[in-house]
Amino acid sequence: MLLDPRPKMRREDLFGRDRELRMLAENIDSPIILITGIRRIGKSSILSVFLNEVGVPSVLLDLRDLRSNYGLKDFYSVLSKALSTNIDKFKEILKSLSSIKILGSGVEIRWRGRDALTLPSFFDTLNKRRTIIAMDEAQKLRGPRANEVLNAIAHAYDYDRNLTFILTGSEVGLLYDFLKLDDESSPLYGRYCYKLVVERFDRDTAVEFLRKGFEEVNVDIEDEELEEAVNFFDGIPGWLTFFGNEYARGNKKIESIKNIAVNLALKEIKNIVKIRGRRYALVLKVIAEGVDSWSKIKRYVEEREGVTVSSSILSNVINSLEDMSIVKDYKFLDPVYRAASLKLV
Repeated sequence: MLLDPRPKMRREDLFGRDRELRMLAENIDSPIILITGIRRIGKSSILSVFLNEVGVPSVLLDLRDLRSNYGLKDFYSVLSKALSTNIDKFKEILKSLSSIKILGSGVEIRWRGRDALTLPSFFDTLNKRRTIIAMDEAQKLRGPRANEVLNAIAHAYDYDRNLTFILTGSEVGLLYDFLKLDDESSPLYGRYCYKLVVERFDRDTAVEFLRKGFEEVNVDIEDEELEEAVNFFDGIPGWLTFFGNEYARGNKKIESIKNIAVNLALKEIKNIVKIRGRRYALVLKVIAEGVDSWSKIKRYVEEREGVTVSSSILSNVINSLEDMSIVKDYKFLDPVYRAASLKLV
């Protein structure tokens, strides 16, 4: 179903992404593929549908909940869960690794001690046959173990020709900060990566997506309501799906759906502010209010805080928001995030 809010698994449920699936198929022999785009643009759905169609065994690591100061145990816990999901395809290969135990449909990984698993040896083992290793929200791998992961990927790039890595990232600047492709000190410096940027739907495609979604569930909606929804949610598939699902379930009040979406976005923004600091809230709010110059933002923050603000610190805040793909050139990339930021106090 088009309006199912969960990540799509089948092509028939994935609207308007035939080009992206085709480009992935054409570049499947690239050692590393990067799929980038803002939150709720549909990267996870594109990846899942592609992995289900391509006919190559795959391991999909969901890194969304990996903590910022993760350790090897945390990473191997994610890897264990990913292998357990597809254990039938890897059971025979994994038996050769003494650091991995297969218990029924589950996988245990030894992460400490003499027989602990090393990532290069793990990748070398998977290289015995064609395999895709996918990492969803790979920017989460930044942290104390980043170089260890990068070194292992670089090793596989050079020696494991049967492996393809697909990395997705919604915080694009942070993903590239993790990979450091242009940094001579990075293990991946100079390595070729195929880059697929997932864009939002244009207006006509967004309207058509909603219309077909409502037809699929036999729900009538006026053209004016479709236009209002697209005006607010833009062409971001995740938000359009959220709107369509709410409307189809009986919430016919568009303002109510907007408010629910904004409150969801506000919760996400508040989590960022909690981690990053109050100054991020001030910068987000002033940009949401339409201030579009560095000097005006600096003046606004100084007036609210009652202190002089270091130019370098303010630049770091703005650059971080751009790295997280929230703003670019003093504009919000997601209109719902802009509406939510206006509610910051």
